[in-house]
Amino acid sequence: MVSLAQLWLPILLSTVFVFFASSLFNMVLKFWHGPDFLGFSNEDEVGAAMRKGGAGVGTYMIPYCTPENMKKPGAKEKFLQGPVGTVSLRAPGPMNLGAMLAQWFVFCLFVSFFAAYLAGSVLPAGTPYLQVFRVVGAAAFMAHALGSLPNAIWWNQPWRSTFKYFIDGLVYALLVAGTFGWLWPRVV
Repeated sequence: MVSLAQLWLPILLSTVFVFFASSLFNMVLKFWHGPDFLGFSNEDEVGAAMRKGGAGVGTYMIPYCTPENMKKPGAKEKFLQGPVGTVSLRAPGPMNLGAMLAQWFVFCLFVSFFAAYLAGSVLPAGTPYLQVFRVVGAAAFMAHALGSLPNAIWWNQPWRSTFKYFIDGLVYALLVAGTFGWLWPRVV
């Protein structure tokens, strides 16, 4: 068994590697995720309608329908007529990119921490690189890649976008796994 204290360097370094890789995917390679987000052709009117309706921070469904309301006359027609979807709204004001990046860094740190916890619980010091890579990679893959799938299943994120986030997660998992395999404690 390997303690978390022995794994502080791969935890921190893999977090930094994933953070920079995600910056590359999202800020430098604009062709990768840029097309995933669309704007309304009548954005001003849509925004005015939302303000008029008092829409605050939250995720909204259109048409909004509870299971009980589905039985009411006209509910099925709303779905057939469209639009059908979800819209997530943030608080008004400029985006606080610094806070979002800090939260992302903490998330990446959590993923590496829990991958370390799992690997340290099942692998002894001196475990070969490939075995460490497999265990840590599987744990990191579950956290970084599989979490995007429910967004496509339940929240209408296009499968094309979801597939790209899945690929991102695979790259992040490979970075975490490689870092742990490289820096795994050796037997002296």
